[in-house]
Amino acid sequence: MKKLVIASSNAGKLREIRAMLEPLGCEVLSQAGLGIADAEEPHLTFIENALAKARHVAERSGLPALADDSGVCALALGGEPGVHSARYAGDSASREERDARNNAKLVAALAAFSDQRAYYYCAMVLVHHAADPQPLIGEGYWWGEIRAEARGRNGFGYDPHFYLPELGNTAAELDSETKNRLSHRGRALRQLVEKLRSFP
Repeated sequence: MKKLVIASSNAGKLREIRAMLEPLGCEVLSQAGLGIADAEEPHLTFIENALAKARHVAERSGLPALADDSGVCALALGGEPGVHSARYAGDSASREERDARNNAKLVAALAAFSDQRAYYYCAMVLVHHAADPQPLIGEGYWWGEIRAEARGRNGFGYDPHFYLPELGNTAAELDSETKNRLSHRGRALRQLVEKLRSFP
């Protein structure tokens, strides 16, 4: 596949996905660059939301589209914020302000629990066209824990609070290459690419 559109307006996601796809010889376009608005994400699962976003962009662009839906899931909170991760504390602010509010709300919600374990989850979906009956799906998990102290300036979202005990770092303290190798999004994309290679 020589050209596809990423169904996201999140600059951090675009940067990470581009870094993994462009070395494979794929021209990666953004939906914002094509003037396509964000799709609604009304569903209860990551996969349904990712599929809705991919079909939305494929229909409007006429090109294959790749979308992911991802979030952080805290065990003590029954998997919250989950699919609500991006708008956990509301959506009436800039992305940076939302990130700060989301992190503050998550840290506060976990303050009463000793179990700080959490995982990032990513569902990544690729459709060859809007009505594709067989979308390709990749999934990835990344286990860690939520720390009250923010550390690191790389990454986005919950990364400054997502601590990796085996590394002694937060996700926001990792360089891009390491993060893409270990992360939920990197795992999901590699799984999807393996499936894509089986197509003519």
